[in-house]
Amino acid sequence: MQKSTIQLLRFHFSLFLMPIYWFALSQVPAINWLNAIIVFIVLHLLVYPASNGYNSYMDRDETAIGGLEKPMQPTRQLFFVTVVLDAVAVLLSLKVSIYFSIGVLLYILVSRAYSYRGIRLKQYPIIGFLTVVIFQGGVTFWLVYHGCSNELTIYVPWPAIIAASLLIGGFYPLTQIYQHEADKADGVTTFSYLLGYRGTFIFTAIIYALSFGVLAYWFLSTSQLTGFVLLQLFFIPTLLYFFYWANKVWKNAAAANFKHTMQMNLIASLCTNLAFITILILNLFE
Repeated sequence: MQKSTIQLLRFHFSLFLMPIYWFALSQVPAINWLNAIIVFIVLHLLVYPASNGYNSYMDRDETAIGGLEKPMQPTRQLFFVTVVLDAVAVLLSLKVSIYFSIGVLLYILVSRAYSYRGIRLKQYPIIGFLTVVIFQGGVTFWLVYHGCSNELTIYVPWPAIIAASLLIGGFYPLTQIYQHEADKADGVTTFSYLLGYRGTFIFTAIIYALSFGVLAYWFLSTSQLTGFVLLQLFFIPTLLYFFYWANKVWKNAAAANFKHTMQMNLIASLCTNLAFITILILNLFE
């Protein structure tokens, strides 16, 4: 396999999307562990890398993208690999349930519509933003919760789905903040570009406040006070870096660069993943 293909699949980028998986799994009352492994493989080793690869195949980026400072140019091989990964993902999803498989297929189709130049949902700031929030947040939470539960329930708690969507919604504009000029040159107006540099930070702060309000309601209504407190503690490093970075951008917009964005991504992802994994372990041993 060509080096560019492996690079542009960006397997490591799955770390940034993993918190929703651990959040959903931590809230499943009775976990089917075999399905939990399959769901993890389908999402993080097949669907997300294929989505990354297809997006790179369409965009042919020459400047930094999420997780890659110097992306290589894609070849036709990358396209075929993404098709194979998607096909394997849908087929493997059938081992979980027909609902899970349909959901994965829908996610893949929407992801393609997001990147495909004939449709290119990403070029529309609000539609593109809502697409990511709904599918990487709420839909993914539903898929994980449904797929990992012993009963394969289709009744997934709405407060948790909303919280997952808000977590993605608050963070996503920050991942776009260093690409304003490159995206604009490619005919894409991102939601972060619409908000502006300062507006992106303000929007993120507001949405994160809302998300933690919903999380507070969910955790307290389900008698998970300890879990909610742990979530706040794990989130402290993310908040500290967020305000540190916001202060730098306020003084000089040039600080809204790739380096700071990736540092923010890494800190937020590690802290949130560890928080939900800890809550999962806590719930398992209660």
